[in-house]
Amino acid sequence: MEDLLKEIRACTLCQDLPLGPRPVIRAQKSAKILIIGQAPGTKVHESGVPWDDPSGERLRDWLAVDKETFYDDSQIAIMPMGLCYPGRLDKGGDKPPPAPCAPTWHDKVLQELENLQLTLLVGSYAQNRYLKGVQKKTMTETVRHWSEYLKDGYLPLPHPSWRVTNLIKKNPWFEDELLPDLRRLVHHHLGL
Repeated sequence: MEDLLKEIRACTLCQDLPLGPRPVIRAQKSAKILIIGQAPGTKVHESGVPWDDPSGERLRDWLAVDKETFYDDSQIAIMPMGLCYPGRLDKGGDKPPPAPCAPTWHDKVLQELENLQLTLLVGSYAQNRYLKGVQKKTMTETVRHWSEYLKDGYLPLPHPSWRVTNLIKKNPWFEDELLPDLRRLVHHHLGL
């Protein structure tokens, strides 16, 4: 695993990125939970620490884990769909994750994660790749039916950015049903 992580962190497949390549990933063979998000933002690109931003604070709150637990890569692996910051869209928001990342690296990392018990698919990019053919018409509906995907080891979540506020307000099931299940599962797999 260490050799693979060194290879990934040295990746320069996407030379045309606005801030240059800087792959951000955390993993150890022993990890029981994998978080697959979209791609690092500018703050994460600068720090090299995944989810080192307000979205990460919200995600840790959803999981009911502290920073020490969240960043214990022997327990929780973090691998975005795009390992590097993709840049901004003209209309605002980040560009989609760079296309070569997931096909180049994901399967290699997954082969190393021998103890993986739960994969959190955060956002539509991760859900589109890993739930292809079984997801619902919208990301919200896919998340609404999270329990259908647990048998395959997946739990879909929306991206925890400020934009999720309306989804949460319009869908009380998220806080009433999904979050308690998510926390129970995470704590169970981590032995908390």
